Amino acid sequence: MTGGSALPFGGSLGVWLAIVLIGLATYGFRLSFIYLFGRIDEVPPRIKRPLRYVPPAVLAALVLPDLVTIRPSVAATLVDERLIAGAVAGAIAWRTENVMATIGAGMATLWLFRFVVFA
Repeated sequence: MTGGSALPFGGSLGVWLAIVLIGLATYGFRLSFIYLFGRIDEVPPRIKRPLRYVPPAVLAALVLPDLVTIRPSVAATLVDERLIAGAVAGAIAWRTENVMATIGAGMATLWLFRFVVFA
């Protein structure tokens, strides 16, 4: 084999074609939900129940990869300042259910460990 492109069109044209097609698919998917929920008066409970779990799942998907970084050893992973600050913020959020207290405690813990303890 000569090592050609995996896309049907070679070079940058194939990349741009892929970007446009993926963008159109994403737009169509989102538009279908807007159209669907614009036609019904109330979301059925069978659909509403699982939708409650979307925000926590998205938050976990965005935050957890940054908190849990793999270090050369288990001890180094467990004493990472981001993981400690995330655990403190999680405990504050669970105990108080106050967003500002959670953000404040998490940031204070991160700064304390980053600039004082591990400096």
